[in-house]
Amino acid sequence: MKVKSLASAIMAITVAATSVVAMAADQGKGVITFKGSIIDAPCSIAQESQYQTIEMNQVANVALKNGGKSSPTPFKIELRGCDMGSLKSATATFTGSPASNPDLLAIKGTARGASLAIADHNGELIKLGSASPAQTLSNGDTFLSYSAYLQGDTLAGEGGEAGTPSEITPGDFETFANFTLAYQ
Repeated sequence: MKVKSLASAIMAITVAATSVVAMAADQGKGVITFKGSIIDAPCSIAQESQYQTIEMNQVANVALKNGGKSSPTPFKIELRGCDMGSLKSATATFTGSPASNPDLLAIKGTARGASLAIADHNGELIKLGSASPAQTLSNGDTFLSYSAYLQGDTLAGEGGEAGTPSEITPGDFETFANFTLAYQ
């Protein structure tokens, strides 16, 4: 009887050990990489503002005829944890692939005959490579407001004459703008 009890105990231990090994089997794994940078600035740029996609939606080609403009699409750059100290405001400088009008961004895709403009919080054009007008900031979480619109291209005229409007070709487009903030 002792042998039978001993055999049962050994069998129970073996089954339990096998179950633990089975539960420890690889059931999926991966690697998470965390990266970023430490910057010398009074604010951090919110993660969702560092890499944005702004949907410009559908724009009728007739709106862009003769250098016409689409309705502006607002966007913002969110800033977190600002400790402004003696600084009161910030500017943004936008850069990217310039269009035939070097103040605007060239578009890529099947659409043709238009370029993308970025405007300040008052709706005024911000030229590529130039700082926007300063916007006042506060401590804590805050944001910078901008808008973007499409503008029909015009071919440059000679001797200061008005340019000839480009043909607007419907299709999809995209463009990219980098931004750099400067605090004042």
